[in-house]
Amino acid sequence: MHMTTPGLAHDACADDPTWRAIQTFLPSELRFGPGLMPTSSFWAWQGHQVHLDRFAQPDSPVTLVLLHGVGTNGRQLSLIVGGPLWRRGLESVAVDLPPYGQTRPARGVTVTYDDWVRLVCDVIAAERRRSGRPIMLFGLSAGGMLAYHVAAIDRQVAGIIGTTFLDQRVPLVRDATARNLFMSRVGGALAASLAGTPLGRLAMPMRLASKMHTLVNNPAVLRIMLRDRSSAGSWATLRFLHSYLSYQPAVEPEDFAVCPILLTQPGADRWTPADLSAPLLSRIRRVAVRTVQLAGAGHYPLEQPGLTQLADAIDAFVRAPGQ
Repeated sequence: MHMTTPGLAHDACADDPTWRAIQTFLPSELRFGPGLMPTSSFWAWQGHQVHLDRFAQPDSPVTLVLLHGVGTNGRQLSLIVGGPLWRRGLESVAVDLPPYGQTRPARGVTVTYDDWVRLVCDVIAAERRRSGRPIMLFGLSAGGMLAYHVAAIDRQVAGIIGTTFLDQRVPLVRDATARNLFMSRVGGALAASLAGTPLGRLAMPMRLASKMHTLVNNPAVLRIMLRDRSSAGSWATLRFLHSYLSYQPAVEPEDFAVCPILLTQPGADRWTPADLSAPLLSRIRRVAVRTVQLAGAGHYPLEQPGLTQLADAIDAFVRAPGQ
């Protein structure tokens, strides 16, 4: 298989100390360096300068688009997914959704979850034009459900992989993922009532709205990530939170027939255990749905053997998605 050397262009994340600190806790073979580094670029979308992290592979059978959730960013996905898959001959592009990572949001715009869905739809359309390859989606945390929402609109995605699939319309899911019941019920109702008003632009730390303290199981890494405003230390507006919690998919699970789905469930996930994906996945009957458990891995997985199992599962799914 033809292998190319990534990372020859300027790295927009070069001055970001967070991923460099995180990677010291990863196995040495996963750490970025001269022979393993994604190519960093920007893509203009509706006034936003969207940062993309790409591991290019000309002979890859698919392009995997990597989607973070509300506590991580694209470079952090490149570390644990993009690099390992590049070693296996697979191309990936990780997207920094505004205002996460190195993306430069449009001035004066209040981003909603609906914007995230539209942005990713346009990213994958651009990727198809660029390479002509099938597109698969990988989503970490809230990125898993984002992948489902995008696929339900796009209708051409070849496969979906997620570490969890959270239908926030389900009270059980909302209660379990919010910081506490007060934030789930009272906070959710307040966001709904204010989202359409000027007060909808008010923002709050995601660590107060959610169980961000369970993002990663290593306390030292958690402290690093919570200090990072481009990932776990991010803030979200009431308008974004309401749009995230109330988003209506273009296709409900019973009618979803776009592509196979793989749940790569971290085995030591203290935020979103497997039963929180059941309300969505148990309703899907028209496509194959498989689950692989990642032994010992946290919500943002840093642990072995879970990391290797994640790469193994994605690689196998890409090669034979319906099996």
